[in-house]
Amino acid sequence: MDIQMIKDTQIFSGMSDKEVETALRHLSSHEKKLRKGSIVLHAGSVTDNMGLVLEGSVTIENNDLWGNRTILSRVEQGEFFAETYGFLGTQPLLVDVVANESSRILFLRIGALRSHLTRNEAWVTKLALNLLKISMQKNLMLSGRSFQTSQKTIRGRVMAYLDSLSTATGKQEFDIPFDRQQMADYLNVERTALSKELGKMKQEGLIGFRKNHFMLPLVGGEEHIS
Repeated sequence: MDIQMIKDTQIFSGMSDKEVETALRHLSSHEKKLRKGSIVLHAGSVTDNMGLVLEGSVTIENNDLWGNRTILSRVEQGEFFAETYGFLGTQPLLVDVVANESSRILFLRIGALRSHLTRNEAWVTKLALNLLKISMQKNLMLSGRSFQTSQKTIRGRVMAYLDSLSTATGKQEFDIPFDRQQMADYLNVERTALSKELGKMKQEGLIGFRKNHFMLPLVGGEEHIS
């Protein structure tokens, strides 16, 4: 296990090597390798574990009984998932966690942290504060997605989504984390309709794109993007 790589992740921020090793031991950490498309966690199940993506990526999805998929987010290397469910340890998952590619996941029994909260140990305090920060950031991200998908038109959803990425990166040219089908599932629209609208927006000079690489025009639309 690469302690330095794990130490550099947000949940272990500010912790020494010894504190990280202590936390990993108390939280019964263990790794698991998954193939692309494998279900990491099932909707309806209960867990006291959270996951850290060591390699690859996973998507957080809602898959209904009629086969419709909505992607809520994508979790990249060094990021976490299921921390709220894992800490509570009693709530059935409302989503599936699916391996987006061949991935390696470190599971942490974060529910065990509850029994340590009354102890005056540095690793417990630091871990709890880092977990709170992660949860707050996730709430902000989900609020942003709600704003994007509340737009009434496909164009409105696309523009809100791309604008949020431009604001987050501080750039007008960037890669999105989704292929076209995943982008449609994230924005909760049909793929064919999304592709058609993207084509129109490109012709009108509102955006430019090559696969998952997008370019936005200068403020005021001074330049046409090809």
